[in-house]
Amino acid sequence: MPELPSLLIVDDDPLIREGLAAAFSNAFAIHQAETRAAAIELLRKLTTPPQLALIDLGLPPFPHRPDEGFKLIAELLAHSPEIRIFVLSGQDEQSNARHARALGAIDFIAKPCAPEKIKQYLDDALAVRSGERRTEDRDEQTLGLVGNDPAIKSLRSQILMYAAMPFPVLIEGESGCGKELVAAALQKMGKNPEAPFKVLNCAAISPTLIEPALFGYCKGAFTGATGAQPGFFEDAADGTLFLDEISELPLELQAKLLRVLENGEYQRVGETTTRKSRARIIAATNRNMRDAVRAGKFRSDLYHRLNVFSITVPPLRELGQDKLALLRHFRAYYARQLNQTPFELNPDALQLWERYGFPGNTRELRNIVIRLATKYPGQTINALQLQDEFDPFEEPAETGGIAPSQPAQGISVPMQMTRPSALPVDPSTAALRQDSPEDSLRQARDRLSLGNFNMDQHLRQLEGYYIAAALELADGNISEAARRLGINRATLHSRMAAHEKFNA
Repeated sequence: MPELPSLLIVDDDPLIREGLAAAFSNAFAIHQAETRAAAIELLRKLTTPPQLALIDLGLPPFPHRPDEGFKLIAELLAHSPEIRIFVLSGQDEQSNARHARALGAIDFIAKPCAPEKIKQYLDDALAVRSGERRTEDRDEQTLGLVGNDPAIKSLRSQILMYAAMPFPVLIEGESGCGKELVAAALQKMGKNPEAPFKVLNCAAISPTLIEPALFGYCKGAFTGATGAQPGFFEDAADGTLFLDEISELPLELQAKLLRVLENGEYQRVGETTTRKSRARIIAATNRNMRDAVRAGKFRSDLYHRLNVFSITVPPLRELGQDKLALLRHFRAYYARQLNQTPFELNPDALQLWERYGFPGNTRELRNIVIRLATKYPGQTINALQLQDEFDPFEEPAETGGIAPSQPAQGISVPMQMTRPSALPVDPSTAALRQDSPEDSLRQARDRLSLGNFNMDQHLRQLEGYYIAAALELADGNISEAARRLGINRATLHSRMAAHEKFNA
């Protein structure tokens, strides 16, 4: 009997959790958690991360705010970048939905929703993932490495240069920029492309489990070790072992990894037999390894042993016009996967695409393309429709350039806006973006033509954005925020009381 795909359900309401678990028990292997902390702890204990996740945004200790849910999305993807996350939440504000998608969630499902419809979302996500896994074409092994920017050309040249070498490679770059894809390309373009390619995320496994996962263990090595089990080094054989988030490897294990790199020797946990590894090591990190070495968190000798060859994967915001090349590449790929006609972007939407900073890098861009392909097959998408897929907390670039997007510090408190220019495309915010009156009028007509405009809701949302921006600029000082808004303290308190996000 084939193994069931696994599904993680995170919701603080036991009735919802148990109801979904019962509804999906025949189709999925179910894991449950009621808080963000419990979900992460569960993930650390699992030897294989779940393929799918259904999570609520409003989780303890702040069930009336989306902060915990946003943090959980980021943490789940940090531990397991391949997990497909769906948000199932009663907090259905559009800004929450867009931010969840920008963080990496596949889609946002508003409560209540029939289990049959939810299952269709999950089945579709599995089908797309299966198609990605089945593809053997070399171009698909280097998804995200297309483009003509000099940095990408240099990256491809480095891959071709280092692929045939048996020495370690250290890949550095921001989250979502495609480090694992670079590692896979090094393997596939090497001398033995059919050899195993094994991936271990050092941040995804509890520190106590990393050693047996890497080196294997013998029967009786620890409680629960009922039989011998090979580790990743054995499974990799004469192929490649990719150690993602290598900076998270505990110090006590760094010496053992250094031994393998120096002479190829290791021992299973609980045995004295010395084994030999022929696997090539490729490591990756989104941190500054030199800083980690200086801080005493990473061994200097291991760093230099890993850093025989070094590859830096550039963030998407530095790749100029390649954002359009990536759009075309992923659009064609997922049109084939979904057996549909590709969507198009109208001129305004194309301009918006070029201006967006993509803080989640290639992963975010890919997810946006998947959502657009699902929602608008064969259709022409306008700027307002595209804007709905972007992170409302990301600042657009000035006059068509690439946004100097900040790393993910803002994820931890997502309801605090960055700057007024981070507001969604909207005629009433045109002054902030220095749009012409003609642009403002056109955007107003486009929004009204959709037929679902609510003036009161729009103005209330806009007020919330300005209050959040003023509070951030004033470092939380109410008097200063009121001054920036041109109102007094009492009025600001009154306006804040009308917004739930300021009452936590």
